[in-house]
Amino acid sequence: MKGVMINNILEEARELGASDLHFTAGLPPMIRLHGRIAKLPGYPDSTEPIIVSVINQITTLKHKQIIQRGEDADFSYVSASGERHRVNVYRQRGYHAVAFRLLRNEIPTLRDLMMPPLLADFALRPRGLILVTGPTGSGKSTTLAAVIDHINRHKNCHIITIEDPIEYLHTHKQSMINQREVNVDVSNFAMALRAALREDPDVILVGEMRDFETISAAVTAAETGHLVLSTLHTTGAAETLDRVIDTYPPHAQGQCRSQLANNVVGVVSQTLVPTADGKGRVAAMELMNTTDAISSLIREGKTYQIPSAIATGRARGMFTLDQDLARLTAQGLITRDEAMTRCQEPGEFVRYLESSHNQTAQAQAQLMQQQNQAVTTIGGMKTGARKTLDSSIMPPNVTS
Repeated sequence: MKGVMINNILEEARELGASDLHFTAGLPPMIRLHGRIAKLPGYPDSTEPIIVSVINQITTLKHKQIIQRGEDADFSYVSASGERHRVNVYRQRGYHAVAFRLLRNEIPTLRDLMMPPLLADFALRPRGLILVTGPTGSGKSTTLAAVIDHINRHKNCHIITIEDPIEYLHTHKQSMINQREVNVDVSNFAMALRAALREDPDVILVGEMRDFETISAAVTAAETGHLVLSTLHTTGAAETLDRVIDTYPPHAQGQCRSQLANNVVGVVSQTLVPTADGKGRVAAMELMNTTDAISSLIREGKTYQIPSAIATGRARGMFTLDQDLARLTAQGLITRDEAMTRCQEPGEFVRYLESSHNQTAQAQAQLMQQQNQAVTTIGGMKTGARKTLDSSIMPPNVTS
């Protein structure tokens, strides 16, 4: 790979449909394709000089200085073809390594992502806190980009995003939107959040709530009449709320519960699951809508009861991860084996799956019954019409 051209490799990875590209010593360029790691064909193993060459092609002087100090560097990179990438340069066992996240220039809509209608309702709320959670690589940034784009298309307001780095570039539509990048436009998330309150925003996107200072500022911003959106690396609504509460010192946790009970609009927890045909991934999620009952559970410190409230809240648009996995499995979008590796309670998942199969069978039986009734009715109409026609062509006063 002497004289490697990173733009060509990125383009090749994108054409294959990869979501990530990695360079690490002792392996050829590696891609993540439909959730699985694979070698990019036709390349030899990477060496330190090759990786340093890649780094030199994508970094500015500022980033080079950060890397030379032995620190990790996070930044965005635009290739020669205009495609955007999120990049992390780090060290392992004394060697450099690079991870690229391949981003789409086009911001997908909520419908493109097959998101539930309730999320579009969340997006147009005037105030509150919306949390999108899940493990790394679960599509949180893409979901938030779609939510911001939905607001931008349907609401006249001022949106401020604070990201590290900026992943999706938004344009002004119905809204005015300003995007701030950490370490470029502002020093850190907490400082940007404090400043945002003096910048007349209606909606604030915080790329990630990493520490107490940022979490506290985000909760306060939601409490003071703004719609705040952010992410956490948690699984499930109950765990997400517990994580936020646990960042507060013990004497302030009661106040935090009250703030969350009054201001959390909803929690979306998602994970990406390979599709049954092996050609992509689909989001499976848990969706919590903060009803009065759930608000009371948060306030009273009974977050452990939230999963049950979500499971019985389908009329309010809610569902658990196990319920959604069962739906995707019953529809044939994912395999049962993949669903079992991601479900939270295998017994509950199996029960939901059997229920989904029964509902599908009942719906099919009902449809067949309606079709049979329609055929019978149409057949009767034809018979009656034929009798009328036969009688109309017989000569008058003729008896049989």
